[in-house]
Formats: sequence, structure tokens, C-alpha cells
Amino acid sequence: MNHTVSDFIIRIKNAARARRREILAPYTRITCEIAKVLEKEGFLEEVKEQTVDKKKMLSLKIRYKNRIPVLTDVKVISKPSIRVYTPSKNINASQRKGMFIFVLSTSKGILTGHEAEKKNLGGEVLFKVW
Repeated sequence: MNHTVSDFIIRIKNAARARRREILAPYTRITCEIAKVLEKEGFLEEVKEQTVDKKKMLSLKIRYKNRIPVLTDVKVISKPSIRVYTPSKNINASQRKGMFIFVLSTSKGILTGHEAEKKNLGGEVLFKVW
């Protein structure tokens, strides 16, 4: 797939909908950072690096509450054809309207919308998750 972030996020979304407990995803620096953010925000239970057939992979355990996945849905915002950037002042205004979290790629790495706003950083809006 051409867009690593979209592929990674959709894999997690599909696994949650299929009620899978654990999935393997290709390891890249950005997917590892995204997985750590999702773990910190409570959508993933555990993130581990593994080697499978000499390829580096991420093992992700999806968090469930009462047998229902915590991750309800994901919407990819930035795509290879259309990149979406936002300044820090516009991030939280959008998040207040709904119960979701933006994940952004900033100059300081992958951050949630709340973290980016606290650090006064804008960036590319990768996706939103709820």
C-alpha cells in the first residue's frame, strides 16, 4: 500500500470490528509512534516489537471494555493526494464538538491534538479516532 499510515490505522479498525484480540502490523518509525500514542490514549492495551521471518513487526493488543472494542471508529484525514495541515489554535476547537481525538504529525513527532495544542504546535492531521 502506498500510504503506510492509512494502511496501519485501517488494519487496527478492521481488527477491532472483527473482535480480534491481537494483530501484527509492519514496523516503521511512524507506525511505532502512532501505536504508542494509541496505547497511551487507551485504545491499545499493549504494543510490542517482534521479528517474524526476519521482518520487524508490531504486535498490537486491542483494548476491550465489556467485550466491546474501545476503538469505535477511525477516519483518515490526510491522504497522499490531499494533505491536511492545521495550526495549533484550530485543533482543540474541532475536538470539543465531538468525543474524538486527532492524531497529528508535528515537528516534535506524533502527538494527539491536546498535546500539540499544549505545546503550541500545528502539523499534518493524520486521522481522528473515537
